[in-house]
Amino acid sequence: MKRRFFAAAGSALLLVAGLAVSSAPAWAAPGSPARGDRSIQVCATPRAGDAACTARQALDPSGHVVSNASAPPATGLTPSQLQNAYHLTGTASGGRTVAIVDAYGYPNLARDLATYRSQFGLPACTTSNGCLRVVNETGGTRLPRFNLGWAQEQSLDVDAVSAACPDCKIVVLQANTASFSDLGTAVQTAAKLPGVVAISNSYGGSDAADSTYGKYYNFPGIAVTASAGDNGYKGASYPASSSYVTAVGGTSLAAAANARGWSETVWSGTGSGCSSLNAALPAASADGTGCAGRAMNDVAAVSDPNYGGLAVYYPTSSANSSWGQFGGTSEASPIIASVYALSGNTGSAAAGTYANAVPYSHASSLYDVSSGSNGTCSPSQWCTARTGWDGPTGLGTPDGVSGF
Repeated sequence: MKRRFFAAAGSALLLVAGLAVSSAPAWAAPGSPARGDRSIQVCATPRAGDAACTARQALDPSGHVVSNASAPPATGLTPSQLQNAYHLTGTASGGRTVAIVDAYGYPNLARDLATYRSQFGLPACTTSNGCLRVVNETGGTRLPRFNLGWAQEQSLDVDAVSAACPDCKIVVLQANTASFSDLGTAVQTAAKLPGVVAISNSYGGSDAADSTYGKYYNFPGIAVTASAGDNGYKGASYPASSSYVTAVGGTSLAAAANARGWSETVWSGTGSGCSSLNAALPAASADGTGCAGRAMNDVAAVSDPNYGGLAVYYPTSSANSSWGQFGGTSEASPIIASVYALSGNTGSAAAGTYANAVPYSHASSLYDVSSGSNGTCSPSQWCTARTGWDGPTGLGTPDGVSGF
């Protein structure tokens, strides 16, 4: 039977994985019905033919960004909490590589990642020890110009991989621009790099056809994940609407006094919808999606900037950095890519099978999120959680790696 958890009203004393929590963090006791709206998008609205990153920075109740130069915000999700929530504690990838594809440069990425990992006691991941690589879209070392919003996206991505899979190697590919052709070229390059088993894409645009852009994402045997977007139920978003990728929706995550120690509900900002341009997944044929074509999403992970936003060490300028709290479905995509890396079950290049089919064969091994909505729709499963598959959260969220 799938496990279902509902939003918690909050509790004063919690016991999570044997650790006494004397005061639940702020995101553990949601008190506003308009959840997920206290945040700002960090990337500009894209032009036609471009994508926007889907990272969002949390705001406090006064409307100021959650930021602290010297220490992580108390409300930010930590690696140990993330691993506990998704039953990943003690798992290891054996050094598999997760690729992160984003646009533009981030000159202090290695420095900031070192600060993040040191803060939380994670093993060093540096260019010198071979754990971290930063290259341009064709794999070269001449990196593109700095862009603050996309650099903040990159900080969220590498910190999320570090949190979910501390022993994963990371390669960051910085596309020259946010165009689908440049981002897609970076994905193609990532797929050729030795050791890469998963590629995370925390960006999107309007629905597009695989006949036009699918060559960039068509890699059986590699888990290609893509964020569903942060605008609620608005229809399909590419590349999450591609038949070749794992479409990743978003949840709100709260500490709770239940057997799991956590509860999850739909994050109201997560994207979902049906593609009118791409084919339905054969693996989803028995799940009642209601879509004639490709249905978003397949799975989900925490994305709510306020209730589950990750503590991140991020750039505030080309020279300076600080601690903050970030979410959006940009948080979810690298988490799911990391879970694929932990499982090692990413389809088969030889057999032509895709990683997005794997969870449909292991749905009972996921946490089934069956509460919450991201809009108004008909049929209701496109925007409202239910038992089994639904648009906002797909089949559910990780319960260890056995669902992947």
